[in-house]
Amino acid sequence: MTEVQFTDRVIQTAKLYGWLVTHFRPAKTTKGWRTALQGDSGFVDLVLARAGVVIHAELKVGRGRPRPDQISWAQAIGETHRLWYPDDWDEIVETLRRR
Repeated sequence: MTEVQFTDRVIQTAKLYGWLVTHFRPAKTTKGWRTALQGDSGFVDLVLARAGVVIHAELKVGRGRPRPDQISWAQAIGETHRLWYPDDWDEIVETLRRR
């Protein structure tokens, strides 16, 4: 499974359970793939919100590991941060279903 496929699967599942979802997709430029932003790099892949609950989810596949800038965001975000891999699917669904 690619990260794009995993991201799509998480988004579809979140929408099924009534979450609002934001994902900032990179775009191809003359300098390669870039995600337009102002501020600090490394922000999470998904922000999900429902009924006053917010989840900040970083998604990885395979042997992917968070970069240092992503770790800084995770530490700053605190308890609402999640690091999810496809192998966490049962936990992901349970989190999205019950919260």
